[in-house]
Amino acid sequence: MGAITTAIGLMSGTSLDGVDAAIVRTDGLQTVEPGPFISRPYTDSLREALRGVLGGGAPKDALDEVEDKLTRVHAEVVKQLLEDSGVSDGDIEVIGFHGQTTEHRPAEGITRQIGDGALLAELTGRPVVNDFRSADVAADGEGAPFAPLYHAARAGTQKTPFAVLNIGGVANVTWLGAPRNGAREIIAFDTGPGNALIDDWVRARLGLAMDDGGRLASAGRADESVVRRYLDDPYFARRPPKSLDRDAFPLEFAAGLSAEDGAATLTAVTAESVAAASRYFPEPAGRWLVTGGGRHNGAIMEALRQRLGVEVAPVEEIGWRGDALEAEAFAYLAVRSLKGLPLTLPSTTGCREPTTGGRLWQPRGV
Repeated sequence: MGAITTAIGLMSGTSLDGVDAAIVRTDGLQTVEPGPFISRPYTDSLREALRGVLGGGAPKDALDEVEDKLTRVHAEVVKQLLEDSGVSDGDIEVIGFHGQTTEHRPAEGITRQIGDGALLAELTGRPVVNDFRSADVAADGEGAPFAPLYHAARAGTQKTPFAVLNIGGVANVTWLGAPRNGAREIIAFDTGPGNALIDDWVRARLGLAMDDGGRLASAGRADESVVRRYLDDPYFARRPPKSLDRDAFPLEFAAGLSAEDGAATLTAVTAESVAAASRYFPEPAGRWLVTGGGRHNGAIMEALRQRLGVEVAPVEEIGWRGDALEAEAFAYLAVRSLKGLPLTLPSTTGCREPTTGGRLWQPRGV
């Protein structure tokens, strides 16, 4: 076991729902002690401002203004986490700051997460690691997904192959093989749309932020011809590693459907794309453990059970915290970055070799 570092991880995902923050004590290897966690939703105005800079076409001054606001919100969340937990800021040795993804086109060598690491270091008085994904893309990786090494560190005594499915705006899976000689085979990739299409649909049709609990989808009926049209996209025939931008798929395919049937159809797209992903596993996953906001959507969870035909359960079934998991992962990855350890593997992102990354910012005077 190496030296233990106390870190904060900050995550704001492609669902644009808010900031998650978690304290973790870890050696960056197999020792992981999850600590206090909080979540703060974005205000409606910040969420809309973030929507306005997605895709990479926003003017620089608009992007800079949103980045400043986003960073200050993250600093407030750090302060609240420390106050609520009673942990001293002096005990925090590093903050892992993911930032907000605004564009992700790895085939063009582009991945962008806004968030000012230097400003966050000044506001918190603690070292900050951000820009986790760029080094992986520069090494010919997909730049996503990034949590698989943390999933492996938390896998513990699970004896048979299993899958960890994260349903955010985009859905991604980590397949973990049975332990052999103290290690596990790891494969990871984006499966397809997660919540993003569903969220955008109900926002456009009803002005709602999400299909809360999957109630709208449960009142509708999936149009399987539209589901097949989505699944005909060449992305699903590509072998992993592979990754997606939040806005990779259009809403227009569902345009002629009612609000309920459209929600049901897009929910089926999420579940069917997950089922299609399982063809790329070396061995079948005996169970699927679901994290991210999508696990709160009963319609998604039921569709997954029907289409996968095996146990599908929230990660809480094995004692993990689904709302905290990605924030915990970026605390863990920040510690690995400080130690120069790999953050990604050829089997998780397609990078040429195990690749470290992240950019370290120190508060002025340190």
